[in-house]
Amino acid sequence: MALPYAIDDARPTQVGLIALQADETIERDFRVLLPQEVECLVSRVASGETLSLDTLQAMEGGLTASAALLPRGATCSVVGYGCTSASATIGPARVAEMIKRGVPTEHVTDPLTALISACREAGIRRVGLLSPYVASVSDRLVEALDHAGVRVTSFGSFDEPSEARVVRISRIAVREAALHVGRNGVCDAVFLSCTNLRSLDVIDEVESELGIPVWSSNQILAWHMGRLAGFSTRYHAIKPVVDPV
Repeated sequence: MALPYAIDDARPTQVGLIALQADETIERDFRVLLPQEVECLVSRVASGETLSLDTLQAMEGGLTASAALLPRGATCSVVGYGCTSASATIGPARVAEMIKRGVPTEHVTDPLTALISACREAGIRRVGLLSPYVASVSDRLVEALDHAGVRVTSFGSFDEPSEARVVRISRIAVREAALHVGRNGVCDAVFLSCTNLRSLDVIDEVESELGIPVWSSNQILAWHMGRLAGFSTRYHAIKPVVDPV
């Protein structure tokens, strides 16, 4: 016997996230960053075990199919692509195009787009960049930021090509590297790049010591998704800096 039921038409705010197959960090961070009432629906895209311009570019072909695996009955007000370096390699416009082919959504963003938006909102023109990537991948990110009017005035990298090793770089190593970058040049903010790098937990400490904003890829992506979808994230609003030079 079929039992009677009613349909609940009320929907929570829903957002989509496309995470890399290799990423072990972004979902954990998003549970901290997003308000409890926001539903985050996650799909994954095939990604290489190592980071190179070729493996990053190869993800372009999988984005539409990955987006299409988000629940068909959901209404995602925004979809975030969880890869900083691939956003710079593929290009944010192409990322958005490929994702929108797979899922109906008004907005698509990525960590590069989010960082540029945050810099413009906060009046930041100079950033210190901490990257886990090999030189060719880091250089592409620096070029993309420069093209958007954001200069990288201090830089440091772990120069690690293996995703499995990036996610296991220690908290202390990330903290010390972030402090080094922040002290090694004149910058208005420090950006800790890579959604797989476990950097969220060091932000408060590094900000306190440097006295300038410190942002991670996951933090900035969650913030921009919230801005586009009309909700506030739970960790560090973007605030204008005082009299940037």
